[in-house]
This record gives sequence, structure tokens and C-alpha cells, in this order.
Amino acid sequence: MSDEQTQVGCFTRLLSFHRRRKSTPGVQVGLADGFNSMRQTSLPAAEVKRVAPESASDAQKGSEELPSYTQFANTCMCCDYTLGRNVHIDTEKPPSYGGLSDIFRPEVLKTIEETVDKYDSELRELSLDILAHPEIAWQEKRTHDKLTAYMSSHGFSVTPHYLGLSTAWRAVFSHTSSSASAQTEKPRVIGVNSEMDALPGVGHACGHNLIAIAGVGVALAIKAALEKHDVSGQVVLLGTPAEEGGGGKISLLDAGAYDDMDACIMCHPGGGPDSYASIGPSLASQPLEVEFFGHGAHAAWAPWEAQNALDAAFLAYSSVAVLRQQIKPTHRVHGIVSGKDWAPNIVPDYAKMRWIVRAPTWGEVEVLRERVKACFEGAAHATGCKLSMSIGVGYYELRQNQVLGTQYAEVIDQYGVTAKFDEGMAASTDFGNVTYALPSLHPNFTIPTEPNGGNHTPQFTKSAGTIEAHRLAIKTIKALALTGFRVVDDAQFAEDVRGLLIYCPGEGWLIVSFRR
Repeated sequence: MSDEQTQVGCFTRLLSFHRRRKSTPGVQVGLADGFNSMRQTSLPAAEVKRVAPESASDAQKGSEELPSYTQFANTCMCCDYTLGRNVHIDTEKPPSYGGLSDIFRPEVLKTIEETVDKYDSELRELSLDILAHPEIAWQEKRTHDKLTAYMSSHGFSVTPHYLGLSTAWRAVFSHTSSSASAQTEKPRVIGVNSEMDALPGVGHACGHNLIAIAGVGVALAIKAALEKHDVSGQVVLLGTPAEEGGGGKISLLDAGAYDDMDACIMCHPGGGPDSYASIGPSLASQPLEVEFFGHGAHAAWAPWEAQNALDAAFLAYSSVAVLRQQIKPTHRVHGIVSGKDWAPNIVPDYAKMRWIVRAPTWGEVEVLRERVKACFEGAAHATGCKLSMSIGVGYYELRQNQVLGTQYAEVIDQYGVTAKFDEGMAASTDFGNVTYALPSLHPNFTIPTEPNGGNHTPQFTKSAGTIEAHRLAIKTIKALALTGFRVVDDAQFAEDVRGLLIYCPGEGWLIVSFRR
């Protein structure tokens, strides 16, 4: 990205939120109160309204004395950007936006509940089948075929191998109302995502079997609601491959898969308090692959003839370990080392390392990444090895849409699940890039887990197949389905969803809006 494209914490080209990850990152903060009083009609694409601006000198006070990375703002809805720390806000319920305290169209929710209950056993069967046949990133061929066949059999228009990605797919259902106004109004589009990939060695240890059926269930429920209540609209379900490091959604985003959507929704399971759903940010992340090339020799006879690639990797690992003392507690750097044809009596001439750099915002990742790269370069210089480094696909942090999140929380509360805008998760997802391009929601719902058996463990794979996890996924499906349906059905709600109140350091509060 160019410097012009990346201005962390503010917008270089404000409101140019088209459907590409090249859009300039911004900082979204939550609204504690007063959304209705600040509600604006959709602004022109280049127009910004400033609300209660702060003094730029006050916002930047003391910045010269701080390391550059401390000036970047977290996008957590409950954070203090000047201190660079998350501040948890413990509220019983998210703030109300007016009209959401009562369930929107209870007759529609009843249709959704009946539909999801109708397909409950089929969804359970799909989940267990995917769980029993794990496929890693970009290799989800069986799951691709299984889900595309299922959606086709339920009245969706399906495109397999979507946009040239062999395991991506798209399922679409459209309905046009019989009302007279429907003939002139452009129907809105709600997007849904189903993830499919597993992890090497531990299978569906991140619960993507549940994410897959959640997307299917939400799409089926919205379809039924559109038909029964004669509402014009379209639901688009994307089968998104390679979330675990491959950035499948980013490839789809760049290819235009999200262009026509007014909003996009999905969910994710994890460990945590009983009957709880988190609506918070994630960490931005970027993978790095490092190779050290040295020269081998007999480890006892003539070690001075060698350049030890393993030593280079060891020094790099030690340097990163020391660096951790000087990085913020919200930052993460972690990696592994591997080699080939290693033996204790041969000085290794090759070593490979894979690292991931994470931080609360993409801008912080870019700064921290350079500091980590310096560790690798120093290790190569110290050992005389040659260094090759490649930078992988970057994941932006989640920017949860607060209007969508509040609606979801209101509904899921009916099923005994508490949803809150909280500090989010210290993990990363390629859905973060989607949230930069259009209004999006990605709640994380908790399922029962074993002690020390959280995500990315064999124990979580087992948990993702339990009937308790399935029942919680069903509750999540119902709440997400009504949230998505309201985007299609309620014009004012859709307008509110597109609106954002964003704080930019040095600029103050800005009211902006997404534009289709």
C-alpha cells in the first residue's frame, strides 16, 4: 500500500469504502448514546461532517516522546487510543438505537424459527459430516461439493468454483414482492459467509463445521422469510475457503464477490462464559516466511568452513523473544522453525521460519512488522547467511457494525444468550478485510469446552461436534437471520447500518456513511 492509501486512524479518501481491501483503513468506535440524535441522511461520497472536534494539538500532545506504534488507535469500541490499551465496558446490554427494544416483526422471527427448526437435523448431519472429513486451506473439495449440492437442492442458484477459486462457491436466492412499489425500488442484498477449512493435524479445531452450517441455516431462513412475507430482496451465501492463513475472503473481496452486498454477516464459535456472544474486534495480522541459506560442513572436523543456518534461525528467534519485552501487551509475535536433512554432525545449511505478527490495528501491524524484520536481518548478518523473506496476506482487524450488533443482541437475548460489545478476541480473521469494505457483523458465540481446550486444540475439535455446540449454533442462526432480514426489509434500518460515527485522532468525531 502507498502512504496515501494507508493513513492509520483516519481516512485519506474519506467515504471511498468501495468493495476492495485497498480502501483506506479507519478507526471505528462505539456509540454509548445518542445515535438517533446524530443520525444523518446518507452523505455524498466525499462529504464529511465533523462533530465536536478536539484540538489537534491536544490530540498529538506528547507524541514526539513516544515510539511511533503507540500513536495508533485500537478499533475496539471500548478503547483509549492515547494509552493504546483496551478498556472493557461492562454493560448489561448494548446501547439502544430506538425501536430495537422490541423484536422487529415477531411474525418474521416466528417464520425464521420454524424454518431453522425444520432443517435442524439436516444441519446437524452436515456439521458432523464436515467435522468427520476435515480439509485444510484451499483443499475443501469434498465440502465444496457437499454444500453446493445441498444449496441447489433447496432452491438456490449456485455457482461452484466461484471467481476462479476452485473451492469457493456462491448460492443466491432472490424474491420480488408483488407490491406495486417493488417494481420501482432496487432490492437490497444481504451477504452471508460459510467457512469450510480445517487445521493441519487437529481437524476442525476452530469450529468451521459450525460456521459452515450457520451460513447455510441463515440463508435458508432468510429465503423462507422473503417468500412467506412477500419482501423483495436477495440473500447471497458465499462459501469462503482458506480462512486459516490463506485469506480466501480477501481474494473474493478483490475479485468483486462482495460488491453488490448492502451488509454481510457471519459468526464464529469459541470458548468462554456460558451462553455468551462477543461483539468485539479481532487483531490484525500478517504472516512472514523467512529462509536462511548458509553453507554446510562437518560439525566436528571443520565447523569454521560453515555458515550455520540453524544458528541464524536461533538468533532470529532469540531476538524476537527479546523484542517482546518492548512491545505492547496487546501485540503478538509467534513462529516456528523447520529444516531439511538435518543431522547433529552436519552444520545445517538451510533453515526456514514461519512467523505471524499481530496487533489491534493494521497500522500497528505495519510498524511492528518492520521491527520483527530487523531481527531476521540482524541474524543473517551475524551468521553470514543469506536471507530470503516473503510477506503473506495481511488480515485487517474486525470492525463490528454497531447497529447490526445491537439488533443481533436484542434477538439472541430471547434465547438466553447475552451478547456484548466487548474487547473482542486476540485472534485474526480475513473477514476483517470485509468489514473495512462494507457494513458487517461477526459475533463470536461460546460453546462448552474442556479445560485448556480452546480454539486450535484437539479438545476443541471434539467440542465442535457436541450437541450442546450445535444447539448454540442454532440459536445464533436464528438471531443472525432476523438481523440480516431486517437489512433487506427495513429501509431506515439499512440506512442506519450504512452510517458510521468514527473518531479520527486530531480530527474529532466524523459522521460518514458507506455508499453502494
